[in-house]
Amino acid sequence: MIERSLANTLLDSLSRFPVVGLMGARQVGKTTLARDLVTHLAGGSVYLDLERPSDLAKLNEAELYLEMHAGELVILDEVHRKPDLFPVLRALVDADRRNGRFLVLGSASLEMIRQSSESLAGRIIYHELAPFALQEVGNADDDIRRLWSRGGFPMSYLAPSDKDSFMWREAFIRTYLERDIPSLGLRIPSTVLGRFWQMVAHSHGQLWNASKIASGLGVKGHAVRHYLDILQETFLVRQLLPFHANLKKRLVKAPKVYLRDSGLLHALLGLQSIDDLMGHPSVGSSWEGWVIEQILSMTPSQWKASFYRTSAGAEIDLVLSPPGNRPPLAFEIKFSSDPKPERGFWSGIADLGCTEAYVICPTTESYPLGRNVHTLPVRVLPLFLAEKTCNGP
Repeated sequence: MIERSLANTLLDSLSRFPVVGLMGARQVGKTTLARDLVTHLAGGSVYLDLERPSDLAKLNEAELYLEMHAGELVILDEVHRKPDLFPVLRALVDADRRNGRFLVLGSASLEMIRQSSESLAGRIIYHELAPFALQEVGNADDDIRRLWSRGGFPMSYLAPSDKDSFMWREAFIRTYLERDIPSLGLRIPSTVLGRFWQMVAHSHGQLWNASKIASGLGVKGHAVRHYLDILQETFLVRQLLPFHANLKKRLVKAPKVYLRDSGLLHALLGLQSIDDLMGHPSVGSSWEGWVIEQILSMTPSQWKASFYRTSAGAEIDLVLSPPGNRPPLAFEIKFSSDPKPERGFWSGIADLGCTEAYVICPTTESYPLGRNVHTLPVRVLPLFLAEKTCNGP
């Protein structure tokens, strides 16, 4: 059992809210974490998987069944499969507003948020469980390479071999396209969405160009917008928005798109091992996306993440803006043991008035590259971000 960094946060939320929502992609470990949490709680618990007909049948008279277990924590897995349950939860919570009554799990954020906003507003708090991250698996060189190459889905990361890991990821992709998407009520041919997913993989880390993707698929622009939303709402794609501020600069307006799990990216690109990855043209963009995902998994939600790019050539891979009026942190990400930031990076930190900037790379030590600019070994990210996001730059 790899201890998940979200566990203590969930326990705290269960002590403060009647309903706690745990969202995340399929197979990311939500059920395992939920079952582990109950071992730390006083009182009993009931687990219902709403994908199982026998468990779903127990909720034919949901109010009566849930009232029978009023003194226990009720865990409802894949709760988005029964949307009419949310008003029942609201009524039960309003009748007995006791914290820690329900833990709801789901893999489709859009549907869950829509239902909760209508029925459970003020009664629920949501958390997202991401795949394994650096602070959970360790920061030794082997840990870093394995996490980057295989991604953070537990069954992929913990597989006995690279071949087994790759086979699991291929099966995950097939299952997502052929079963998970239809189960969400989305009628999109699996072959079309699969081709779109691969095209996104080949555009990983680039500015989103809907017209180019639509032309390649032979569909209209609004269709690819819909496909991208689906991948985002099921936690498989991240859109990193451009930095916006009144800087009197001509800023890029299109988002950058990343596959959130590097292992799925490599499977879609046909890269089975770290050796395959090292010889592939996408190695740099893969590293960039993986590092960004590690950073954001450890950054409080109050911090805003973006990238910076102007028509004049200034560019920063990741900008973290803290709450308040403090200067942002700038990050350039390089897969190099001797990183040399380009001219656009220096222009970007000058534009934004950054008092601290870092070049994240696979080195073993930090050293200065210029005034207030240092290299930052990826292995120290957990400690670095814990200090920065608590104390501010």
